[in-house]
Amino acid sequence: MQLYQNQEIKIYNTLSGQKEVFKPLTEGYVGMYVCGPTVYSNVHLGNVRTFMSFDMIFRYLKHLGFKVRYVRNITDAGHLEDDADVGEDKITKKARLEQIEPMEVVQRYTVDFHNVLKTFNFLPPSIEPTATGHIIEQIELIKTIIDNGFAYEVNGSVYFDVHKFNETNNYGILSKRKLEDLIHNTRALDGQSDKKNPQDFALWKRAEPQHIMRWPSPWSDGFPGWHLECTAMSTKYLGDNFDIHGGGMDLKFPHHECEIAQSEAAKGQSPVNYWMHANMLQLNGQRMSKSTGNTVNPDELLSGNNTFFSKAYAPSVIRFFNAQSSYRSILDLTDDGLLASEKGFVRLMDAVNLLDKIEASNTSTFNVSEWKQKCYDAMNDDFNSPILIAHLFDAGKFINQIKDGNATISSDDLEILKTTMNDFVFDVLGLVNSSSGDTTSTSTGTDKLSGAVELLIQLRKEARDNKDFALSDKIRDELAEIGIQLKDGKDGTTFSTN
Repeated sequence: MQLYQNQEIKIYNTLSGQKEVFKPLTEGYVGMYVCGPTVYSNVHLGNVRTFMSFDMIFRYLKHLGFKVRYVRNITDAGHLEDDADVGEDKITKKARLEQIEPMEVVQRYTVDFHNVLKTFNFLPPSIEPTATGHIIEQIELIKTIIDNGFAYEVNGSVYFDVHKFNETNNYGILSKRKLEDLIHNTRALDGQSDKKNPQDFALWKRAEPQHIMRWPSPWSDGFPGWHLECTAMSTKYLGDNFDIHGGGMDLKFPHHECEIAQSEAAKGQSPVNYWMHANMLQLNGQRMSKSTGNTVNPDELLSGNNTFFSKAYAPSVIRFFNAQSSYRSILDLTDDGLLASEKGFVRLMDAVNLLDKIEASNTSTFNVSEWKQKCYDAMNDDFNSPILIAHLFDAGKFINQIKDGNATISSDDLEILKTTMNDFVFDVLGLVNSSSGDTTSTSTGTDKLSGAVELLIQLRKEARDNKDFALSDKIRDELAEIGIQLKDGKDGTTFSTN
């Protein structure tokens, strides 16, 4: 029997605006699609936060025994600057500025994206399709939408007829917007004169002579609209109706709204049962923005090479920081927050490391089975990782009580505790247990620091053995002054950073 058969998951469904019991279309199988990056620049921390949240969700579903097909796309064509139908293609613009081929831009930033996610210990998706690899599917989808009467061609471009669609369907069902309000609030924009209505969106755009990325189609040499690729790829790999569609909150409208409209216009049914949206990441209480300079990229945060933070932070500390907030909450990235998360992470790792050193007794003074179910209950409640972490700290407190002789645990409960802690800390949250408690970096510098401190620990031990307590205390105190705490125990001395 798989774990999911004994656990009831509730997911907050943006479509209904409430938590719903998760019932996959096929028992034991989950189809999940998450909107991936547009690869025209380095991936930013806001994107990382979204992908990190869905990596944790992917991990938990797999842990429960579901066979998960996780599809996350790469947008490598057709994404205009204002995310609508006008402006310059972001990839083409970058290529022109750097005087390189557009696919060089795509390759460079796709590699960066993968490297960053690997650094943060992400599991790879089951399928990672690209927009350029699915032009044929997108053209065929446009043909179907035209044949069904919900799109029209003008001067080589094809537009989705939102007003015609809304006569029989509900455009705005996801974002809870009314078409009448959208009409009232729409201002005229240059470059939209071909449309019947300003609310219509492009399915295919005729390429101007200077546009580099272009493909032949029945209507013109051009490129697909941004919204179209996700509909084409999600339904190709997950079916016309699938379980979960995720992405950032900023994609709810118009991107995901348009996905629903396209699918209903082409397939005659709603594409997704559970829509999930991760909230934004702020920096020091303000929205991250390149134009204002209130931004930091992953490499800068990990290396400490920035003006916002007092030190470098390890990838697992950042994962832990992210998990301490619900994926649906706005998360404010601050130095104080990361310092607190680092201390919490070290405390949790210390507890995990103690598990192999504590000895079992005949009885337990802690209800381990009840605690274990509380961990599942937390994740079953819309993947509530902050509550899960609170339960993990409860276990950590109990582990330290055992070590100090103030609590006991039976051999059976000890095995349950070890397994459950490892399952949730490493398999579900995706944390990595850094050696000797060091959390400053995962680079070569970490290994060098660990080696240097271990050497000082050995020298201190030799000083104590020789009754040179002045030298022993000097090593301990001077390490403490630079934020490295030594911890003496019956099994030796370990260290952690503050």
